[in-house]
Amino acid sequence: MRSDREHGVGYLRRVGYPVPAILAVDGGDLIMERLHGRDMLADLTSRPWRTARHGRALAALHDQLHQIAAPEGLRRPFGTGDRIVHLDLHPGNVMLTADGLMVIDWTNAAAGPPGADVAMAYLIIASSDLDALPWWLRPAAWSLRRMFLRRFRAAVRDDPGPYLAQVASYRLKDPNVRPAGAARLLRLAEVDAGEPRRNHPTLITPPDAGISLRPGGRD
Repeated sequence: MRSDREHGVGYLRRVGYPVPAILAVDGGDLIMERLHGRDMLADLTSRPWRTARHGRALAALHDQLHQIAAPEGLRRPFGTGDRIVHLDLHPGNVMLTADGLMVIDWTNAAAGPPGADVAMAYLIIASSDLDALPWWLRPAAWSLRRMFLRRFRAAVRDDPGPYLAQVASYRLKDPNVRPAGAARLLRLAEVDAGEPRRNHPTLITPPDAGISLRPGGRD
């Protein structure tokens, strides 16, 4: 029986979404084509003037993905929704190649509501640690992250607000989320012990938001 990931990635490739080709399957692992280029996060680090452009590009990738109906057999972690959701679609998982942008790391692919996927991207970016950066670079990184999130939120079609608390609770179950990141998730979505206090009609931009590092752990 094919895995959700193999099923989802192969389907996306067939309908024209920018994903690497599957070359072989080894048990539960997919052997994908090798991509030449660097990821969007690395490009933002070395060319921060592309922040607004990349924020809009990430939004376009979300919008394109969320137009695709989920095939039968994909898990539904949020119970509802009939679109394919990546649940890890942030700049670190977008490759810049000679053939254009390519989305990688489909480990968490599922069926669900598009707003939940946008909420996950927002929370991952907004709650990422800055401890990999020298202290004197962090203010600039915070400013760039705020700009990226503003551009992303303004351009993306689906509203993540109603899903923030639910998605934050889901992400808090990931053992790779660091304690500092978990604390920021709690603040961002206002959840207490994994239970939502209220839904948010709009996103907030945290004062410590920056984008110049990868999300803590393997997301």
